[in-house]
Amino acid sequence: MKRKHEQIRLQNLELLITEAGSAVKLARLVGTNSSYLSQLRNQMPTKKGTPRRVGDNLAVKLEHGMEKPVGWMDEPHQESPRQPPAATPETNAEPGPDIRGLRPLISWVQAGEWSKISECCYFPPYESELLPCPLTCSDETFVLRVRGSSMEPRFHEGDSIFVDPTVAAENGRFVVVQLEEPNEATFKQLVIEGDRQYLKALNPDWPNRIIEVNESATICGVVIFKGEAV
Repeated sequence: MKRKHEQIRLQNLELLITEAGSAVKLARLVGTNSSYLSQLRNQMPTKKGTPRRVGDNLAVKLEHGMEKPVGWMDEPHQESPRQPPAATPETNAEPGPDIRGLRPLISWVQAGEWSKISECCYFPPYESELLPCPLTCSDETFVLRVRGSSMEPRFHEGDSIFVDPTVAAENGRFVVVQLEEPNEATFKQLVIEGDRQYLKALNPDWPNRIIEVNESATICGVVIFKGEAV
């Protein structure tokens, strides 16, 4: 029964996201952060290894923010049938560019403050530019410019990496990690052995190529695309 109850909440979360227009818009309406909603939708595991679930506090926030009756999140609902799109009148104008994939370029210091940024549900207006991502990515995806040579020969200084916080951080993936000190993020390959996690530099000449990370480290996201510098 408990599992069925959790599935109903996840299904209703999807209905609310559709109603609001996106996970980002829903997060703003109910006073939570969109990264957490994405983690729920993808059933990303907690530190104990169990899938994240829609807790009672969040359920109340969702009901209140979306003006639903108390207990709405725990009852199954059917999505309203969508109306067919209206016919588009003929025109000789070319469609404009699809800008849904534009993602903000931020600094490594800003990436190191990822937890604070994600709480805002959107990136603040200090990004220097927006870059198009050719792959499907979440609204939380951001871009970093590679610094140094620790990840050569796969990644070079000046390359652009697109980082998606909603993608599961699995063994062997390239990740951006927020450490306690210094207050900047680092970019390495994730190595998971049992319940222990390590960060690995690809450059064979790099000192201390492999370091262990503890529970204080926060994985900001997984690299989903690289744009090479020319």
